[in-house]
Amino acid sequence: MRVVIVTESFPPDVNGVAHCALQTARHLVDRGHTPVVVTPAPAPGHRPDASAPCRVVHVPSLPLPGYPQVRVALPSRRLAATLVEHRPDVVHLASPFVLGVRGMAAAARLGVPAVAVYQTDLAGYARTYMGAGEAAAWRRIRSVHSAADLTLAPSSAALHDLETHGVPRVRLWRRGVDTARFRPALRDAALRRELAPHGELIVGYVGRLAPEKQVELLAGVCGLPGVRVVITGDGPSLPALQQELPGAVFLGRRTGDELARIFASLDVFAHTGPFETFCQTVQEAMASGVPVVAPAAGGPLDLVAHGRTGLLVPPRDADAVRDAVASLAADPGQRAAFGAAARATVEGRTWATVGDQLIGHYEDVRAARRTAVAA
Repeated sequence: MRVVIVTESFPPDVNGVAHCALQTARHLVDRGHTPVVVTPAPAPGHRPDASAPCRVVHVPSLPLPGYPQVRVALPSRRLAATLVEHRPDVVHLASPFVLGVRGMAAAARLGVPAVAVYQTDLAGYARTYMGAGEAAAWRRIRSVHSAADLTLAPSSAALHDLETHGVPRVRLWRRGVDTARFRPALRDAALRRELAPHGELIVGYVGRLAPEKQVELLAGVCGLPGVRVVITGDGPSLPALQQELPGAVFLGRRTGDELARIFASLDVFAHTGPFETFCQTVQEAMASGVPVVAPAAGGPLDLVAHGRTGLLVPPRDADAVRDAVASLAADPGQRAAFGAAARATVEGRTWATVGDQLIGHYEDVRAARRTAVAA
């Protein structure tokens, strides 16, 4: 099968959209298919990811105003030319918004079926950054995804939101996790001494540092006795968070095996963002055998079994986050039990498994198109 993956983000970017697009391309190659990736060009001075498993076509881009880590694709003929050249059987649209909309239009002109993967809560971002605009964001989402042959939602909460707002032809497609890379055995005593030299309990957050992530909710955790907060990631909120989280350790952006070692060396993983359509870092913490504290909203509702693999708390409630961490800090036996259960829960959620499910979705839309043409 020939596939063009049109993605708003791709490595060297570090985010859920980029990671999922990379894993999708790898799995297609592993299964003998032929993908090509089309994505915005990285910032000047940033080299494309040499580990890409297939050809990557970069279209001109500019930084998003106020958030330069995000690149927005400019109009370009490269996208349409790539589709014509590659002659895809299906077009995969990863979090379509700007480049993905153009990919949808190009696929429609060529009569190629399109599968849109919903990954970003644009309505939540509109509330965070503009204080309004949620209705307009949903109109945009509905318009974009209604043009696809199929929309794939990463969680039951996302699926419900899409259907509630009138998006047709939605099915559930969850994300995989690299259980070989993220594993409890990587727990590192030397790293733990470096991060918490007085033997403190280590509570970690991993992810982008941006307003919608609400990492400032960890301020109360920083005040707990015997607790050290460790923040891994970068983004526009970094300077403010360094002021708001006294005593926290900021490690910056980490990837690969180094990131896996950090995950496994945590005692508790705390996620604070209420707008996650899935939340890959929660799965990576669980694969690392670490109990999770997360908001009872969006993707974490599917991932965290409250009272078995972690604790779910009301969204945007700093006191609830602090109290949940404090309860786990006081109970080593519960932390160990939650961590073991978390690892067992995700062991079957490999990228190979979910990748095969994705290929099944591709085959379904191709079959539906053939049936429609024949009729």
